[in-house]
Amino acid sequence: MPLVNGISKPAGVRCVQLTADNACAIFGHPDRPAVCASLQPAPEMCGDNREQALRWLGHMERDTAP
Repeated sequence: MPLVNGISKPAGVRCVQLTADNACAIFGHPDRPAVCASLQPAPEMCGDNREQALRWLGHMERDTAP
């Protein structure tokens, strides 16, 4: 699994920083990884639901794998 800016987590695996309502627990904190802060959501990325968003992220992970 690739390491990106100190994060190594496969697509579809819940981030340990997500709260029960799917908010980032460290949003706005200086220790939030740069890769998270740089991710800008877009309609094609988010889709209509969580399943579609995770599918998109999985495609991106495969398309950008070394």
